[in-house]
Amino acid sequence: MPRIALATYDPGAEPSKDRDLPVLLRALADAGAEAVARPWDDPGTEWGDHDLVVLRSTWDYAWRTDEFLPWVERVGKATRIANPAEVVRWNTDKRYLGDLAAAGVPVVPTRYLAPGDPAELPSDRDFVVKPTFGAGARFAARYTPAEHGTAVGHLARMHEEGLTAMVQPYVSGIDVSGERALQFFGGRLLHASRKRAVLTPGTAYDADKVAHPELERWTPTPAEVAVAERALAAVPDAPELLYARVDLVDGADGQPQVMELELVEPNLFLFLHPGSADAVAAAILSAARR
Repeated sequence: MPRIALATYDPGAEPSKDRDLPVLLRALADAGAEAVARPWDDPGTEWGDHDLVVLRSTWDYAWRTDEFLPWVERVGKATRIANPAEVVRWNTDKRYLGDLAAAGVPVVPTRYLAPGDPAELPSDRDFVVKPTFGAGARFAARYTPAEHGTAVGHLARMHEEGLTAMVQPYVSGIDVSGERALQFFGGRLLHASRKRAVLTPGTAYDADKVAHPELERWTPTPAEVAVAERALAAVPDAPELLYARVDLVDGADGQPQVMELELVEPNLFLFLHPGSADAVAAAILSAARR
């Protein structure tokens, strides 16, 4: 019987925000696996006792990368981990968008401002500022040119914490067609979803945000699937990916662009796509048995 560990986060006294976790545990058990969910930072877990460790909802990793990345490396040496440690390391730093762009993948145009760089911000359009290490819209905000001073303060706060900032044009297409998330599992398109804009005007960068507003099922277009597959093919060394989520928005030309490529711990939205749980479980078991 394959032994599977699903790595999650420790919610403390609060209920876990991972609605997929109990669904996936049941599906794995029904498929014949011995599956458990454990916080990734639990010192009592022997990760090497499992045939496969799957990163599922390690949702506090973005502000603990100095702990998380060495943990991923250790687990990857003790047993199989998905996705592989080298993929996780590459994908935790959103400067990977530059790698995708260099490979010819259409991505949202991005500039990077490291600590010490001048605060060069757009003066002719709305724009977004967010960190290269981040999740759930943490430290992310949308600005108009008139809010330049507020945006500079935002940059200063991130730079004080040693964070490199990303500056992107606000893609207005998201207000019309939303952001689409194409989920791949076991090398195949699993399902897709769409949500509305997360960054609403006037919301402070340090305010709590709804990560997936108005989430709904979505049937991806051939153009969306093509861009997603190009992005996955451009991952360095073309590693074997157990799972991936490609987040797309429409650019100024109306064509899909990659906003983010989620290869670490993407929400699977199984509560929205319950019919996908068995396929996910089957892919995990297949990976554990290889």
